[in-house]
Amino acid sequence: MQPVRRLLTQLGVFTSRPWAFALVAAYGVAWWHLQPESLDWHGFVALGTLLMTLLIQRAQHRDTQAIHAKLDELLHVQAQASNRLTKLDDEEPEVIEKHRERARRGD
Repeated sequence: MQPVRRLLTQLGVFTSRPWAFALVAAYGVAWWHLQPESLDWHGFVALGTLLMTLLIQRAQHRDTQAIHAKLDELLHVQAQASNRLTKLDDEEPEVIEKHRERARRGD
């Protein structure tokens, strides 16, 4: 199950990259050249939905990365903070949830 979780996480990161937009655009151009009769308004809506999904994913990824960078900086300047927490965002979501549960029990 671990490889599937890692694959899903990497897929989310993949879809936030600028070249994912280029890939969708290339798909649309190929569709237009190979089957122009099937590229009706349904096809444009499908491509638009896919592009909007990528746009939302990119915005969320940017926001998350900015928050992580700010938190990393706060952890680095706080003397009592553990630097190992700066690498927590490399873990799978389930591992992070378990870490948060353990930390809450310690409060």
